[in-house]
Amino acid sequence: MKREQSESTIQIHPIMEQSFAVIDREIGAHNLSDAEYAIVRRVIHTTADFEFKHLVSFSPDAINAGITALRRGVPIVTDVSMVKQGVVGLVTKTFHNPLLSAVEQVSTALPGKTRTETGILQCYEKYPHAIYVIGNAPTALLALCDRITTTSILPALVIGAPVGFISVLESKAALAQTSVAQIRVESRKGGSAVAAAILNALIMLALQK
Repeated sequence: MKREQSESTIQIHPIMEQSFAVIDREIGAHNLSDAEYAIVRRVIHTTADFEFKHLVSFSPDAINAGITALRRGVPIVTDVSMVKQGVVGLVTKTFHNPLLSAVEQVSTALPGKTRTETGILQCYEKYPHAIYVIGNAPTALLALCDRITTTSILPALVIGAPVGFISVLESKAALAQTSVAQIRVESRKGGSAVAAAILNALIMLALQK
């Protein structure tokens, strides 16, 4: 089977294994489940920032929902190309989910909206059940949350990790108010690399299942 072949080819680089060992020694006490820790550890590995131990929030069903969706091959929609490039290697080696960058789907923005926001809305019309991974654009996350509140078809999972100073906290607060399965990075921190790390960790958890 393609999946069995994929599992045999996924190997963790020795430097990453050594880095994980350092994180295990230094992270200190926490209340994360094994699966939550696997995700947080990968984010810390990507950022060298142990504060993420306290910043990554999971809805009760988020990890299982994400794993199920990945294994079913649902589309993955990222807000920007950097997030897409951060996950395409592992997606290609594993479950082969269709992978789209919202900003790449449109050439012009709708009036009063950014291109990424416009692309997210367009993708949602086609793939409302997709996994949405937001690592850069809070406007895209706000638009997605607004659309979620008006429909009965929810995304399989939303990873909300935009970074910055304008509308970032508001977008994450809006996501927290929805009932969608979600993994959120609280505070102003986040970014494309963080969002990609969360999804890549989920893919590895899905392989282990």
